[in-house]
Amino acid sequence: MKYLMLIYGNEEIWNSLPAGDLTTLIGEVDAFNEALRASGELVESQGLVSRARSVRMVGDAPVVTDGPYLEAKEYVGSYFVVDVDSEERALEIARSYPALRFGSGRSGGGLEVWPLMTGTGGDL
Repeated sequence: MKYLMLIYGNEEIWNSLPAGDLTTLIGEVDAFNEALRASGELVESQGLVSRARSVRMVGDAPVVTDGPYLEAKEYVGSYFVVDVDSEERALEIARSYPALRFGSGRSGGGLEVWPLMTGTGGDL
């Protein structure tokens, strides 16, 4: 089963990290990704370049706005997809994500785990 891991961050916290801590964290995340790649569980991993835009219907027309997190301090900064045997394994991977330690009670972010639908949609 494939799972999408959405990684949330807070620019204020990331920008306040000492350069050495940020370099260490980047190295830890790279090692985390490489371990998943070596195990065959990592399907894809990408950072997101800029804030998202939201497209919603307003009346009869689609309207584009900043968002979807206009008022939030957190935003989705990157994601990765894993293909694992169980939800338990997906959650184990999520709990081991190195940057989680910067989210503890400081609106620093977190990680959401979303099961992805199969091609048939039979898992709705």
